[in-house]
Amino acid sequence: MTNAHINTNYQIINDKQGMPQFVVIPYEDFRQLTNQSVINLKNAIPSEVVDLLFDKQYSPARAWREYLQLTQEECAKKLGITQPAYSQLESSKKPRKATRIKLATALGIHEGQLDLLA
Repeated sequence: MTNAHINTNYQIINDKQGMPQFVVIPYEDFRQLTNQSVINLKNAIPSEVVDLLFDKQYSPARAWREYLQLTQEECAKKLGITQPAYSQLESSKKPRKATRIKLATALGIHEGQLDLLA
């Protein structure tokens, strides 16, 4: 293994005989050495949204809209549709993928965050 990408900011801890016993390295270097990935919270779903989905049985569109404190009218404007059309979209059990992509874009979220139950 080459250490070209590893930071040289480390500390060696010796035992009583002066022999290297431990090495303390920055966490990012440890992750690279062990091939551990970072959890991507950018596309996570807030617990409040999950609560609305499961506790109140809201659609993903409604849960996200309420979490983001938007009205149906505001969401409809972002999508370029009427409020009644948005209401129908929001109550849909399984909106089309293209519709989910447009809605996610309008809400400023990743499509996968809206596709949870679809």
